[in-house]
Amino acid sequence: MSLATHSTKSPKVGIVSLGCPKALVDSERILTQLRAEGYKTSPTYEAADVVIVNTCGFIDSAVQESLDAIGEAMAENGKVIVTGCLGAKKNLILEKYPDVLSISGPQNYEAVMKAVHFAVPPKHDPRFDLMPAQGIKLTPKHYAYVKISEGCNHKCSFCIIPSMRGRLDSRRIDEVLKEAERLVRGGVKELLIISQDTSAYGLDRKYEAAMWRDREYRTSMLDLCKGLGELGVWSRLHYVYPYPHVDEIIPLMAERKILPYLDIPFQHSSREVLKAMKRPASSENTLARLKAWRDICPDITIRSTFIVGFPGETEAQFEELLGWLKEAKIDRAGCFAYSAVEGATANKLGGEVPEEVKQDRLKRFMQTQARISKAKLKKKVGTTMEVMIDEIGEEGVIARSWADAPEIDGKVYVSAEVPLKIGQKVQVQIMQSNAHDLLGELIE
Repeated sequence: MSLATHSTKSPKVGIVSLGCPKALVDSERILTQLRAEGYKTSPTYEAADVVIVNTCGFIDSAVQESLDAIGEAMAENGKVIVTGCLGAKKNLILEKYPDVLSISGPQNYEAVMKAVHFAVPPKHDPRFDLMPAQGIKLTPKHYAYVKISEGCNHKCSFCIIPSMRGRLDSRRIDEVLKEAERLVRGGVKELLIISQDTSAYGLDRKYEAAMWRDREYRTSMLDLCKGLGELGVWSRLHYVYPYPHVDEIIPLMAERKILPYLDIPFQHSSREVLKAMKRPASSENTLARLKAWRDICPDITIRSTFIVGFPGETEAQFEELLGWLKEAKIDRAGCFAYSAVEGATANKLGGEVPEEVKQDRLKRFMQTQARISKAKLKKKVGTTMEVMIDEIGEEGVIARSWADAPEIDGKVYVSAEVPLKIGQKVQVQIMQSNAHDLLGELIE
C-alpha cells in the first residue's frame, strides 16, 4: 500500500492506494481533484483531517489487505472514506467497520469528493494554477499509467471485476490522446496503457471518430497506437486479449511506433480448462499467432499471466500447460494458484484441487518459466540495448529495457562512470544475465 505524500496545509487528506494500476489511476484522479479544490495531502494519519482508502477486492488476499488497511486507518485516524472495488461489497465493510464515513465503488469520484466535502469542507475556491497540467501522479515522474476504459464485457468464471466496475465504458480517443500529450509535455517518458480489456477499446462507442492534432482518429486500439506513436516516447500496452485485430498493431511495433511488448493474459492452454474459465480466446491457436507476430516483429516481448489449480484441472491438463509454455517461450510470465473469490461462478464448478497440489504446480510452472527466461536473457549478452534509468541508490543504477514494464518485469543493472539521471535513456552493452535480470555497461 502507499500513503500519498505532498506538502501539507489545512485542510489535509491522507490517501491509501491499494490494488492494480487501474486503481492507482483512480487514486491519481482523486488527488488531482483534491488539489484543484485547494486540499493538501498528508504523509501521516496523525496529520490528516480525513483518510481515503482506495481498496481492492479481486481475490481473498486483496480483500483482507483492504480490510486491514481500513482498520489501520480507523485506528490511527478515525475519519475514513472507503472507495474502490471492495466498496461494491458495502455490507462486508460495515460488518467490521460500521463507523466509516462513506463507502463507494470504483471510479465513483463524485461520491468520494462529496464525502470529503462533508467531512472537511474546502476552505478555498478552486486554484487550478496550483495543479500541474498532467494532474497529480503517484508514479515516478518519468512514467505514467493512462486508463483508456473502465469495466469489461467478459464473464470469466474466476473474475468478479465486471460486477464491481461494470460493463465496458471506453473514453473518447481525443480525450485519451490529449491526456497522453499533457503527460509527455510534463516530462513523462513512458506511457503505460491500461484497462480491463485493451483490445475491446472503442467497441461500446462503435469506434466513433474524433479529431486530434487536426487529424481524424477512430476510438479503436489501432488508431490509439497510431496516435501514441506520434508522441515520441515509449508506449506500452497492457491487458491485451488476443483478438484477431491485435494482428494489425504488430507492424507498428516493428516500426517502433509503440513498444514491441504485449501483455496478454492467456491464463491456460488446455481447451477444457479455458472453457471452464469462460475465456474469450479459448478457440484461438495461440502458438500460431505468436509465430506470426514474431515473423513480423522478431524482437517482440510477450508477457502473460496464468492460473494453476483451477477447479477440475487435472495433472494431464497441467502438463499440457507446461508443454505449451516450453513451445511458446513466453518472455515474462506470472502465475497464480487459483483462489476462490466470493461471487465468482467458478465456485460452483466443483473438482477443487487440493492446496498442496496447487502449490506444487505453481512451483513447477515458475521453475519451467525461469529456465525459459534464463535462456532468452542469455542470448542478449553482448548486445546493445536502450534502457531507461529508474533508480539511483545504494544498489547502484537500476534501469529497464523497453522489454520490461515497471514493477512486474526484470531490471537492468547499469555500470557507469558518469552521473546519470532518473528517466534518462541511455545505451548499454549487456555483459551478464540471470533468470530475470541483466547487467550492462554504459556506452558513452
